[in-house]
Amino acid sequence: MSGFNYICIDLKSFYASVECVERGLDPFRAKLVVADPDRGDGTICLAVSPALKALGVSGRCRVFEIPKGIDYIKARPRMQKYIDYSARIYSIYLRYMSKDDIHVYSVDEAFFDIAPYISLYNTDEKSFALMMTDTVFKETGIPAVCGMGTNLYLAKVALDILAKHSPDLFYALDEETYRKKLWDHRPLTDFWRIGRGTVRRLEKHGMLTMRHIACADRGMLFRIFGIDAELLIDHALGIETTTMADIKKYRPKQKSISSGQVLFRDYSFDEARLILREMTEGLCLEMTAGHMVTDSVTFYIMYTRNAGIPYTGATVSFPVKTASHRLIIPELVKAYNSVTDRKTGIRRISVSFNDVCPDNRDRQLTIFDLARYDTISRDMRIQDTVIKIRSRYGKNAVFKGCDLEECATALERNMQIGGHKK
Repeated sequence: MSGFNYICIDLKSFYASVECVERGLDPFRAKLVVADPDRGDGTICLAVSPALKALGVSGRCRVFEIPKGIDYIKARPRMQKYIDYSARIYSIYLRYMSKDDIHVYSVDEAFFDIAPYISLYNTDEKSFALMMTDTVFKETGIPAVCGMGTNLYLAKVALDILAKHSPDLFYALDEETYRKKLWDHRPLTDFWRIGRGTVRRLEKHGMLTMRHIACADRGMLFRIFGIDAELLIDHALGIETTTMADIKKYRPKQKSISSGQVLFRDYSFDEARLILREMTEGLCLEMTAGHMVTDSVTFYIMYTRNAGIPYTGATVSFPVKTASHRLIIPELVKAYNSVTDRKTGIRRISVSFNDVCPDNRDRQLTIFDLARYDTISRDMRIQDTVIKIRSRYGKNAVFKGCDLEECATALERNMQIGGHKK
């Protein structure tokens, strides 16, 4: 299988498989969903075991959508447990390969450049890939699926569309096989990086498959998608020029940190403003802990479904780079009051600190900084103290009185990882 230099490994139904293993159950036979029972039957299942998927249950369904006649186990999410398993599995990968040839894509998925290791282990590409997935299963009980390709894109597509349905949970694609197997595959949303919006625009011009995209007029595609058409055309042909080395040496020109929250009911204008304050203050502390500052913050407010208003938002700029909540929050609240609809229920809030950079507290102050210096300096000392207390006694050791409001979420979220219980 010469030229198959890349593999992509996914831990099958990862959260559900971990819960099965922890209970001594076979992930392929046990009917189990990972969902928080405290959030009711409307909550989305974080994972569904392969046995339930075989019965037609969607991997991201809501609890009430599971057919009533199926008996299953409902497991409460344990995010720290999943992170621990993921770290353990990553340590298995490191026995076989250097971290320089591994790109961790998510908690349950990673890309690998295996070209340097085939001769080292005196084996072939498929045997090497299965050696790693077999070791993961033997040592952790977690089944792993593997896609192989002559480039990173084909490895990912082989995994997502073909390997997950293969008896040995493995599939390999080169450009020729890709065109034979998948050029007429539908739906297009099964392919990496093609979302529903892209599909809608393609369908307006009669393009329903990768074959249609590959054979379409290039000028038309660039008129529709702009520069993104280049990647779309390459992927339709099974081409990907990015290598593992490119990924490893990539450094973004700008950095940002963000926080997003899905609310479990429609929040009023005033309630959502409190959540915005909590989220912003949390990010200010995160910035302070990392000795980072920003001069621009963006927020988005997304309304209840069928409200007729998709979202509103604004970007607020500051004359000095800072992480001071006393400077950032009032300006953000002012913008929120100005752009947010006061009568429509709010269901999602996101905040992003833009163009984040290291804080040089010893920098030379300008005449515009002097008036604010005492406030910034005092706030940084207070925030530093809060961080030290929380690092020793827990995130909820210090909080504001408004965090005790019935609609507040900060205290609960401080006990979560990724919005779910630890």
